[in-house]
This record gives sequence, structure tokens and C-alpha cells, in this order.
Amino acid sequence: MSGAEALAEHLGGGCSTVARCWEVQRKDGTRFGFTDHDLDLEFDGLVFRAETGMSAAALQQGTGLAVDNSEAVGALSDGAVTEADIAAGRFDGARVTAWLVNWSDVTARKVLFRGSLGEITRSGGAFSAELRGLTEWLNRPVGRVFQAPCSAVLGGTGCGVDLSRAGMWGEGVISEVRDTGAIVLELEAEFEPDWFQRGRLNVLDGEAHGLWGAIKRDTSLNATARLIELWEPLRARLGVGDRAKLIVGCDKRFETCRAKFDNLVNFQGFPDIPQEEWVMIHPTMARSLGGGSLR
Repeated sequence: MSGAEALAEHLGGGCSTVARCWEVQRKDGTRFGFTDHDLDLEFDGLVFRAETGMSAAALQQGTGLAVDNSEAVGALSDGAVTEADIAAGRFDGARVTAWLVNWSDVTARKVLFRGSLGEITRSGGAFSAELRGLTEWLNRPVGRVFQAPCSAVLGGTGCGVDLSRAGMWGEGVISEVRDTGAIVLELEAEFEPDWFQRGRLNVLDGEAHGLWGAIKRDTSLNATARLIELWEPLRARLGVGDRAKLIVGCDKRFETCRAKFDNLVNFQGFPDIPQEEWVMIHPTMARSLGGGSLR
């Protein structure tokens, strides 16, 4: 008998001992369990804690492509969801699974909801989180975009570049944090100028451990020191002595794919696509009059 069938049989008996449980799994793999029962429950290798005061509003579900949604509220605590972690964005987009569970026999349970966390607000020692159903993803446009730059994600399936190989990344220690938010990183190896521009910075320890940011500018100060500026500041403090990892950057150009990564066979852009104003270009205005591409 499956867990859902066992729960249905239990509910059919007329006397129920049920509670709701939620699992929240962050993008870094950390799992949290919550329940509105007055005692902790355990299944699937996770303890669902009762002392968080977690509860949820009624779940709105429907047929078709309408987005299922609900809201969960709970207490902020050092042992579970902290204000610092929410502010740092560690719970953004976390996966959520909700069960209806027979607390006297936790094998009798049924999944009520799968989705992700949406907007999270916090005040007065408590948090409120929007729960978004799986159909939320169906509201996003999909399909290939025809454009001159490459549409693939560097290191992704469509790209094929192995970011784990030597030369694609570098580690070092933060030696300076400037007032502008830029950092100076002392790397353990030498790299070409602008090598990490448009790449990624991953924080390996310290208060911002596990967070990452997109690199706007990479400036060489000497053989190994790099001045790194991010497009957006991290939502946690970076400190001198923290370790960080830089991932190589790509500007999505045809020439970069060939010269920097030797990966032209996987280029996902259309470098010879006509420019927007191509129908208005007079032959004498073109850069090349040889009959080839306007580029």
C-alpha cells in the first residue's frame, strides 16, 4: 500500500491525526524541514521541526495552466531560517515540497504541493514566503533566439566548454575590499588581462560563503593581483582573508569563441545575420563592397 493510499484509509476512518510538513531545499543543497505539528516528525532522512511556528495559508490549485500558489509563514531563528540568510538571497528560488502526514504513522503521507519560494518578506522576528507552483515555469518564454551573439551559457550543455579544466578558473584570497564594493583578489596563478571579465565570482568561505556574483570588470594590478568589480554587490559582507574562485568569462562573440576557447564548432549565435538597419543601407554606405556579408 502506498503512502497516499494509507493516508486515504486513515482519513476514511473518521478520526484523523494529520499535520502538514514542508521541505525547503536551497540551491546550495541545504535542506530544512518544518511542520505545524507540536512535535518534530522525521522521514526521507529529514527532521521536520515543530518549534519554528511554521504554518501555511490555504493552497489554491486548479486545472489548466493557472499558477498554483499559497503562502507560508514562520519564525526567524538561528537554527532554521535567519534574517541574514534571507537578506543574502540564500533562499531565493528554493524548492518547496508540502505533505499532508499522519503524524502517528509518517509513512502514511501525500504530497500536496511542489514548487518554489517566491517573494520573501520579514519583520517582527517572523518571515512570510510566497509559494509558487510548478506551472509558474510555463509562463516564461522559451525557444531559440536568432541573434549575432552566442545564446549558450558558458560551460552549459549547448556550449561544451569544460570549466573544470586548468585555465578556466582561478582561486585566491581577498586582500582588499574597497568602498565602491570592488575587491582585490590575490590569485595563485597568472592569467591574461580581462580573462575573467563577464565571468563569475564564487565566494568559498566567510560571511558570504556560497554566494556568487557576475563580474563586470577584471583589471590586472600585477602578475597575480586582480581588481574585480561586480555588476551587482553581493548581499552579504566580503572580508579580507576570504577565499574566492573566479570563473572565466565570455562576451558571446564569434571571435572570442574561436580564439579564447577554440570552441567554434559549438557556437550558438548567427554572426552573419543582417543588422536591423540592413534594408536601409545604400551600397556606398557599406563597409565592404565585395558582395559578401555587411559585417
